[in-house]
Amino acid sequence: MRFFQKLGDIWRHEELRQKLGVTLGLILVYRLGSFIVLPGVNSDVLADQMSQLGSGGLGDILSLFTGGAFTRASIFALGIMPYISASIIIQLLSIAVPAVQKLQKEGESGRNKINQWTRFLTIAITLVQAPGYLASTVVSVPGVVQNPNAFWWFSAVTILTCSTLLIMWLGERITDKGVGNGISLLIMIGIIATFPQALVQEFVHPDTTLFFFLVELAFLLIVIGASVALVQALRKVPVQMAKMQQAGGMLPAGEGARSFIPLKVNSSGVMPIIFAQAIMFVPLYLTQSEAFQGSEVLQSLSDFNGLWYNVLFFAMIVVFTYFYTAITVNPNQMADDLKRQNSFVPGVKPGRPTAEFLDEVLSRITLPGAVFLGLIAVLPAIVFQLGLTKAQTFAIFFGGTSLLIMVGVILDTLQQIESYLLSRRYDGLMKSGKLRGRPQSPVGGIAG
Repeated sequence: MRFFQKLGDIWRHEELRQKLGVTLGLILVYRLGSFIVLPGVNSDVLADQMSQLGSGGLGDILSLFTGGAFTRASIFALGIMPYISASIIIQLLSIAVPAVQKLQKEGESGRNKINQWTRFLTIAITLVQAPGYLASTVVSVPGVVQNPNAFWWFSAVTILTCSTLLIMWLGERITDKGVGNGISLLIMIGIIATFPQALVQEFVHPDTTLFFFLVELAFLLIVIGASVALVQALRKVPVQMAKMQQAGGMLPAGEGARSFIPLKVNSSGVMPIIFAQAIMFVPLYLTQSEAFQGSEVLQSLSDFNGLWYNVLFFAMIVVFTYFYTAITVNPNQMADDLKRQNSFVPGVKPGRPTAEFLDEVLSRITLPGAVFLGLIAVLPAIVFQLGLTKAQTFAIFFGGTSLLIMVGVILDTLQQIESYLLSRRYDGLMKSGKLRGRPQSPVGGIAG
């Protein structure tokens, strides 16, 4: 009943209803585009070849992120990953290049310039990846393209590039006009679209019994619960706020309001996973070239279930977790906010000591969060190697990038929907002259 009541609340909230309509409409455009095949390509022949080769490797991950568009030679075959790669490069430049750092401090105008640079870099990356994808996945299969002449190459590369820009635009529009982070939502939709097929493949596998399948589902629910706990985990730093004035005068000494700063154990969300996975695509693209096909190092880094792939993947997730936490959570800004509001952390002096204390706490809770994030990311390879799943496509959902992205994006979207519903409830309560709500953090913008 509460579920249907929530749906009714969402429908009655006009602004939220419009935002959800925009979000679902743009997602529908994205899914329809993933089924439009490139001109001159026989997708049936390509699908037969893919099924004969079997599953495994990073090709499955690429297909997973694009909702199967990668293996269908769709116009959306490259998905949003070129934009993710461009974002990684720009964010790394923001650390090393003073000019980019200066733009970040210029407010809205600086962010607009950085976004424009990211778009141009996305075009450049797509122009490199598109010919590599066509040569390694499409043209290399006999019978897929009947006449791969120069005009076909030019049109196919142009279509893939423009389609990637369209996906980028769809993601930005969802972020601006809809609900949730558009780029993350598009990746999540691609992942969810392939889950039913993976579930069926695992169930009908010759080595899978009904009891074994139910045990798998139970273990999958446990992993989902652990992922939710990781995303939702908080470290509450107590804060003593200034004495508050009531109608009858000031509160007695020592009765200032108490609150807390909610520091997330995983402040970076799913971005470290997405960034690390985007970098792990590089060896896959390099091994498609004849110049690198004989490299054993690149071959080992292209094996989704291999040791070195997972060791490097784990290490990059830990590094990116610290990196993204550093650029999204600013202890100095939190300390300044506390000082301006005449609030303080008990036992810690205001100002710089408070910033150092918050930074130390954040560093301590980020380490176990980053390690746990990395362990869940490499869990599919462990599960598959131990024989706990029979189908590789289902093992990908057993933790790993797919599960963490789905859990993180769904929880983030639900929190945004809840915030809209709460704002409407608060408006009604304030009109009636009564205030009731959850305790709020004295530091704006970081409430969990």
